[in-house]
Amino acid sequence: MDFQRVFLFAGLAMVLMLLWQSWIQYDTENNPTIYSENNASETPRPTDKAASTTVNNASQDLPKLPKTATTSQSVVDKEVFEDGAVISQEGEQVVVETDVLRAVINTKGGDLRVLDLLTYPVSLEELDNPFRLLKDTPEEKFIIQSGLLGATPLGFPNHQETLFSSISPTLRIESSDNVTATLVWNGPDGVIYRKLYTFYRDSYFFDLTFEIENGSSRQWAGFLYGQIKRTEPPAEGKMGFFGRLPSYSGGAIYTAEDKYDKIKFGDMLDGRLAKKTSGGWIAMLQHYFVGAILLSDSSNYELYSQVIKSPNGPEYNQYNLGFTRQEPTLIESGSTGSVGARLYVGPKEQKRMVKAEQKLELTVDYGWLTPLSSPLFWLMTYINKVFHNWGVSILLLTLLVKLAFYPLSAASYKSMARMKKLGPRMKTLKERYSDDKQKFQQEMMAIYKKEKVNPLGGCLPILIQIPVFIALYWVLLESVELRQAPFALWIKDLSIQDPYYVLPILMGASMFAQQFLNPTPPDPIQQKIMMALPVVFTFFFLWFPAGLVLYWLANNVLSITQQWFITRKIESAKT
Repeated sequence: MDFQRVFLFAGLAMVLMLLWQSWIQYDTENNPTIYSENNASETPRPTDKAASTTVNNASQDLPKLPKTATTSQSVVDKEVFEDGAVISQEGEQVVVETDVLRAVINTKGGDLRVLDLLTYPVSLEELDNPFRLLKDTPEEKFIIQSGLLGATPLGFPNHQETLFSSISPTLRIESSDNVTATLVWNGPDGVIYRKLYTFYRDSYFFDLTFEIENGSSRQWAGFLYGQIKRTEPPAEGKMGFFGRLPSYSGGAIYTAEDKYDKIKFGDMLDGRLAKKTSGGWIAMLQHYFVGAILLSDSSNYELYSQVIKSPNGPEYNQYNLGFTRQEPTLIESGSTGSVGARLYVGPKEQKRMVKAEQKLELTVDYGWLTPLSSPLFWLMTYINKVFHNWGVSILLLTLLVKLAFYPLSAASYKSMARMKKLGPRMKTLKERYSDDKQKFQQEMMAIYKKEKVNPLGGCLPILIQIPVFIALYWVLLESVELRQAPFALWIKDLSIQDPYYVLPILMGASMFAQQFLNPTPPDPIQQKIMMALPVVFTFFFLWFPAGLVLYWLANNVLSITQQWFITRKIESAKT
């Protein structure tokens, strides 16, 4: 098999992969129940115990008490579905603003209902409109809830029926490095509960703490729980013909025992998660952003999922991903104690998330090529610290990758150059044995052997480099640092398509230029397909993010330069 045929098959395989990905996305969006219910049942998720999959009444929204509790607790939810909306007895809003975020906490349950990212505009056309990550609307819900469960007759604050009072309705971080929103609820028997949210300057981490002042005559025992609730988000980014970006949206968990695992919305419909762990985190992911609850390593937890089905259609289903602490917090009479967790709600900035030292940076989903993608991202970040331009960083990273693979590329291009020199002889041979393909193959292999040309020498080195290039593709696709990052001239945002399609057209032109440096296929049909591939790829790349197209263009230009130099050197050498 000659190099051109291998290259042709690789190109066609890539096109078919992109078409298949686009079809799956289209079919999923138009037949959501097929993919969320029927297909999910074909590959059921293993769980630690059998459990009910979904509920049709929001009154069962509270997690179950741990088995260590001696009695059960009955709580009636005030939320009901009506005409596609969620109606509830609302409390008052508490607004907390720092230099990077604005959070809205509702005194009904003390839920975190809204969170705006002040340094991340919705778009370059709406610079004064911050991106809203957490939201609480009938069409789209993404909120964080928490509370305490108990096995005694004492009342416990939960997200369904507890109405807290607020010390201050508006808080801003000013001269200090943190600000705390305090919610208070006076429970039965003289127990006072304070729900505290502590936010920090220049940070998307914040702390959730329950302070319990036990004024009763007996020991207090309770279990902390927390959950992230959201509806399935609509498509965020578009890649033209391919539909939404191939970035993962859904749940994820990390445990000390099984490490990182995705919990898709279809998985939650298929079977309820019930997993024991000593620590880790739960999260809801979307392109560029994440909401996560980080657990302490000093206790035992059960992670769970739950789906609240809506009678108004699957788009209104609410998916809960949460945890319950399995060991009770004990507070003696007349004493005060606390229990809590840490949260991260914001962009997937790895330099921030690594500070948690709980592998939260795995929410940046590079897929199975993470071992390659992570070093590439680190290198690109290091370059950007010097040049402060992500477009320039992409160009220099591409150059460094090409230099690293120079020996392999050189071997490939030398083989291609030798193949090209044999082109006239191959053409003559094909005309001579046009009616005898077997004889043609035998004579062709004899020439290869005589001239010491390996027909696979041009493709094998390139195949070795493919995983690195795919890893770099995912780095450029998943890095929030490229969101709204300018390059030069008309490229104001590397995460969206080139508005004037200049980069895709230049990329297509570079592919055409490469065709003239490669050996001409002896088969006329292969020749036509090879010439058509640049047109096909240019069409596909019209809607790709500018950062990705810039990478492909730079890679092609460097390849052309290297291949031209090597080909010229070999052609000028004496045979």
